[in-house]
Amino acid sequence: MFKNKHFIVALLVAPVLSILAYLGTDLALSEKPHAAKKGEAYKLLSKSNCRYTSGLCDMENGEFKIQFRSESVTKEHLLLTLSSKLPLQGIKLSLVEDLQDSGTPLDMQRLDDSDRKWTLTLPAPTSDENWLRVAAQANDTYYYGDTQTIFVTYETLLNKEQ
Repeated sequence: MFKNKHFIVALLVAPVLSILAYLGTDLALSEKPHAAKKGEAYKLLSKSNCRYTSGLCDMENGEFKIQFRSESVTKEHLLLTLSSKLPLQGIKLSLVEDLQDSGTPLDMQRLDDSDRKWTLTLPAPTSDENWLRVAAQANDTYYYGDTQTIFVTYETLLNKEQ
């Protein structure tokens, strides 16, 4: 079997060709990164911590990054604070039961003059299946996204009752 020259050449060349095909396809078909244009709208990506009971949720698109931190004020109300890497011109949130609902957008309030810290008190989500919709404006560019609200409760294995 290993005496056949064609078989040996194929064993050496096949991995190289597969790597070249993978890189060539990525180069030809992938979206080229570009700077955000004024007046355009860009979708935010929810990071993995939004899927867990971490109390934090990061959303980003390129260099635009925001982080939500949740705290329970009462059983019926939730305090969301937002930290942004860039100064924001404004941000609106809505809490919806499913993605077909548009919800009522609520304006977040500035916490300081740097326009990087914002806060809002919302009614607490009724289930983990609720969605938080986000629309932000920075440098005359719009960013939007949504994430499930499971992150709003902060739980660890230490604070769970047996």
